[in-house]
Amino acid sequence: MRRSTFLAVALSSLLMVACDSPSAPVLRSDAPAVATRVAGAQGGADVRLITMKDACEPGSFGGAGVDCLRNGGILFDKFISQLGEHGIMRAWHFAPSVVHAKVGQTLMAVNRGGEEHTFTEVEEFGGGIVPVLDTLSGNLDVAPECLALEPDDFIQPGGFDADDEVEEPGTEHYQCCIHPWMRTTVIAN
Repeated sequence: MRRSTFLAVALSSLLMVACDSPSAPVLRSDAPAVATRVAGAQGGADVRLITMKDACEPGSFGGAGVDCLRNGGILFDKFISQLGEHGIMRAWHFAPSVVHAKVGQTLMAVNRGGEEHTFTEVEEFGGGIVPVLDTLSGNLDVAPECLALEPDDFIQPGGFDADDEVEEPGTEHYQCCIHPWMRTTVIAN
């Protein structure tokens, strides 16, 4: 079996197990609430917006040979191959990668991609909860915070997380615990 096919099958199995588990992620999507909160984040001084992006339409990715249906999408085998070659997938990212915030502001992470993500504060960037993706992206040391996820830490496509308030000056790190190369650094003053 080719390495990329093996990895695709292994990752597909891991994703199916995660999605079928009793503690499967809770849907955090309410389109009207998201639209209202995002509008406030774009124009409001009390919210800093971070966008989660990927190259998939909801429900179109997750198994060997399954195509991301979004224009410019990618076959699963090609995703695995490119991730192994480059250590990242540029279409899967947080934007912006650096956020300047003030103490008291809320960080609002909005999932504008088609895949599930997390917006997890970590002491140091590291690997996540999918060992194959950790290995392919070179993130072999798992961020401990990723091992303590709750079901509501998973943000579905169209969902958001607005639970993180900047509490003190300094630098904070956030990453997706599924796709560990998706990261942002928050610099607070």
